[in-house]
Amino acid sequence: MSESVIQVEGVSKIYHIGARLRRFPSLRDRIMEGLAAPLNHLRRFASGRDNREDDDTVLWALKDVSFEVRRGEVLGLIGMNGAGKSTLLKVLSKITEPTGGRVRVRGRLASLLEIGTGFHPELTGRENIYLNGAILGMKRAEVARKFDEIVAFAEIERFVDTPVKRYSSGMYMRLAFSVAAHLDPEILLVDEVLAVGDSRFQKKCLGKMGDVQKTGRTIVFVSHNMSAVQALCGRALLLRAGRIALSGPSDSVVTAYLAESAGRARFERTGPFPKRVAIVAARVTSTDGSDAVVFRVFLRSDARRHCSLDLRILDIRGTPVGFASLGTFEPDQMVHVMPGENEVQFSLVVERLGVGDYLVSLDVTHPGVEYFDRVENCLSFSVARPPRDGAIRVLEQAWGYGAVQLSLRGAQVRRCQNEK
Repeated sequence: MSESVIQVEGVSKIYHIGARLRRFPSLRDRIMEGLAAPLNHLRRFASGRDNREDDDTVLWALKDVSFEVRRGEVLGLIGMNGAGKSTLLKVLSKITEPTGGRVRVRGRLASLLEIGTGFHPELTGRENIYLNGAILGMKRAEVARKFDEIVAFAEIERFVDTPVKRYSSGMYMRLAFSVAAHLDPEILLVDEVLAVGDSRFQKKCLGKMGDVQKTGRTIVFVSHNMSAVQALCGRALLLRAGRIALSGPSDSVVTAYLAESAGRARFERTGPFPKRVAIVAARVTSTDGSDAVVFRVFLRSDARRHCSLDLRILDIRGTPVGFASLGTFEPDQMVHVMPGENEVQFSLVVERLGVGDYLVSLDVTHPGVEYFDRVENCLSFSVARPPRDGAIRVLEQAWGYGAVQLSLRGAQVRRCQNEK
């Protein structure tokens, strides 16, 4: 058996909702609290309340979490937003102290939890690379040997001597990932920061993490991309409301999670995107009996904008089965939204999509420029019978891969007057 490099024993983390920040108590404060304690005790007894915290003011971000990770293992952490995944990584990184329990980490650890974490905004990219290497305990010569490789992977050669406060979010993310992956940490913690990258760079990052794992280093990976979890992780933990709901091989844990999600799709917003155009609601309204599902999506815009509405579809096993897009790089072919709330209604035509349950995630983008919003698992639908024939029919705006053809029929966009 390989050596255990991360041991988590009964870890809990409590946050007090609405709690005010308190200054450090003085001797006088302590004396007054001691004198007032009997009176407060009597008041609670008279009101029928005990000494426990009010459930409305306490949030258990983690509750009695225990597991271990062995050297060279890639562990996936999955779950709905708010399940405690990011809090757990912060506890492992020693950014956040647990309320209870114990964490042991053996080895040099690098964490990529938020875009630009650990970067000094006034320093250049070059200076931040050396700064992060020093934080990891590396000598300057060690960082220098990796420097060109880090810069090339991050694709920031022209801007390496520019202060990072002038970087875009994409440049921040590329450099942060490159530094964390190339500076030889024995343990790498990666949160869902790859959501802001384009598909090409996401594949590049996943390939790099695979290379890191092959060298015998340990990775703890948080992601909403179930295909990436299955491909990269041998084992996964499913977190639910701060507890470990399921632990086991990544394929079986992902399948259980998606089966749960398909039964009740949730509106999960991810990514630090600007909300110039935001998705505020999405619903399946009906099926028209011709292998099509009708959707209504409500977008709130801060100004008149052109955007693309993209759908990503997963089957119950978490395998991507198709992609469809309303809008292209041409402005006259994009979705045109007005200030305020807009309704977009369209039909998703599925060809050769087998019987089963499916999840839909939505992206709103200005193609090739920026993400406006991303919402995971906001829709689910079921196919109760196979298509009437096996032919693939290509309609306008048709995109797909594998054996599945997805097409979006013409969208109707209208501005909502009094709808929240």
